[in-house]
Amino acid sequence: MGASGADDIDVRDISPMAWRLLRVAAGFGQREVETEVDDIMQAHVSMLESDTRSLSEARLEELFALYCAELTDEQLRALVEHF
Repeated sequence: MGASGADDIDVRDISPMAWRLLRVAAGFGQREVETEVDDIMQAHVSMLESDTRSLSEARLEELFALYCAELTDEQLRALVEHF
């Protein structure tokens, strides 16, 4: 996914369900995210996806960039806009 396709998406507006679907569509398990992104633990991902706690904007941006690298613009938009 090119950076320009993701620039107009505010990571603070992504729903918990969309976060989970983005992760799965990008091919990551919660524990795999832990190894890919510094300072993010499986528990953080779980809390974000269950809407019990959010992450800092910087961490959300880093997580979003990880998923974007594995998804097309169309996949990304469909998940963020419809979920």
